Amino acid sequence: MAIKKLPDKCSLCGGSKKSGETTFTADLGFGVVVVRNVPATVCSQCGADWIEDNIAAKLEKIVNEARKKHHIVEVMSLSA
Repeated sequence: MAIKKLPDKCSLCGGSKKSGETTFTADLGFGVVVVRNVPATVCSQCGADWIEDNIAAKLEKIVNEARKKHHIVEVMSLSA
């Protein structure tokens, strides 16, 4: 079985996709969660970003914890 490789070109603009970081935000209705320094694949031309499944799972845990705390704003940095 072959391993599926991500395309090197952005599907939105055709720019080059490279490893980088992005900022993830989630609106909880009563507040927001902002996670900075999230590892992602980022288009060098348009800035579109893609987050891998294992990182998305970490973000989901962070959002669920923030929901329990019920803060209006929570800002943090992700260390992968």
